[in-house]
Amino acid sequence: MRLDKFLKVSRIIKRRTVAKDFAEHERVMVNGRVAKPSTSIKKGDRITIQVGNRTTVYEVLDIKDNVAASEAKNLYRVVD
Repeated sequence: MRLDKFLKVSRIIKRRTVAKDFAEHERVMVNGRVAKPSTSIKKGDRITIQVGNRTTVYEVLDIKDNVAASEAKNLYRVVD
């Protein structure tokens, strides 16, 4: 699955266009590498998102095309 779509489906970022903008401005990394919106995501990948001075790391646990909002948090976990 594409990075921008995963960020939207998992509700880490609410809109796919915003996820795309973050990736284009090098605010998103996958496994330590700067990622493009089209970067392929798989289970076990670590996604790092930088917003201002705050950096958050997520680990991909599952990949699904569509999920209910209540189940979106099951697709990832926040890594400390």
